[in-house]
Amino acid sequence: MLIIDGDYPMAGGATLIQRDLTLPIDKVRSAEPLEPQSPGRPDNATMASLPELRRGSVAAAIVKVGACILRDGHPHGEVRSDDLAYARAQGEMAYYRILQTRGEVRLLKTSRDFTEHMQVWSETEDHDDLPVGFVLGMEGADPILWPDQVHEWYEDGLRVVSLSHYGFSRYSHGTGTGTDGGLLNGAVDLLKNMDSLGMILDVSHTSDESIRQELDNFSGPVLSTHQNCRTITPGERQLSDELLRQIIDRGAVMGHSMDAHMLWPPGVDWQNLPETPPFAKEDVTLEDFVDHIDHVSQMAGNTLHSAIGGDTDGQGGAGNAPLEIDTVADYQKVAEVMDKRGYKQEDIENVMYRNWQRFFEKSLPD
Repeated sequence: MLIIDGDYPMAGGATLIQRDLTLPIDKVRSAEPLEPQSPGRPDNATMASLPELRRGSVAAAIVKVGACILRDGHPHGEVRSDDLAYARAQGEMAYYRILQTRGEVRLLKTSRDFTEHMQVWSETEDHDDLPVGFVLGMEGADPILWPDQVHEWYEDGLRVVSLSHYGFSRYSHGTGTGTDGGLLNGAVDLLKNMDSLGMILDVSHTSDESIRQELDNFSGPVLSTHQNCRTITPGERQLSDELLRQIIDRGAVMGHSMDAHMLWPPGVDWQNLPETPPFAKEDVTLEDFVDHIDHVSQMAGNTLHSAIGGDTDGQGGAGNAPLEIDTVADYQKVAEVMDKRGYKQEDIENVMYRNWQRFFEKSLPD
């Protein structure tokens, strides 16, 4: 079955951790180590590469660019200035462009692009030589240095933007700041510019109050690339039922994350994340993952609003994924769990790829 992954921050693994993700997964995992290594993200736990995506029938993914600015009270920041945030995110955009030039990927900028790409994948039995489709998204909007600059990013191919990541960004409060902090200066102007361009708003990693204000000030398409349900797994990183109902009413699709921190039933404190997870790999399974699909489907009355949003390798790799997941190809096992729970084939296909396909065919520009 085809899969669309709603969140694969590929460029981070490539440009920061120096992984050659054009190689088979075993080659990526056994590569000669470079110094310094990224703590907590060993190469031997890498879940995805382009050949592995093809092996797993992952036809397309939302891939990310981004850079968080280091601020007082914001230890998650990776860069120290506006210019560096812009340069790093532009470098990640360039990485995706060169992959397209080499025929490894296809950047899906329009609805027509998406439809044509999915048709090729659905009509081809052997995917080994096909480009993987990428929709370009930004995780945390710090690299958009002023609201009008989003026009430049759009021309470069960016289609999806979340205003925040960890801590507070230039434009809003995000994960690790609690649920009450809202939008910051410039956010409403940025949302208006995104609206005028027909861009897509991602509410992942964004505080509750910021999401409420975003929905009040943005009329365009909304999604959540990688999130889960707070009712099932407590914690500010998940989406409350109140906000889940609002985005469902807006036609949103939620990509459910494979991050075990977001699936472990007791939940974690997102303002004080421990260096070592407070659970073993066997404590989180795909049954927990499908519990979130069940919850959204019950709330919506159908299976049209849940999808896969793996945060693939962004969540720490295979060691921080559910028990049954070693590589992205194992996402196929979600269909097996849903089948055992009595989901119809049409519902399973909705979650595996059709919901994302319909959303982007409707929401991307013509």
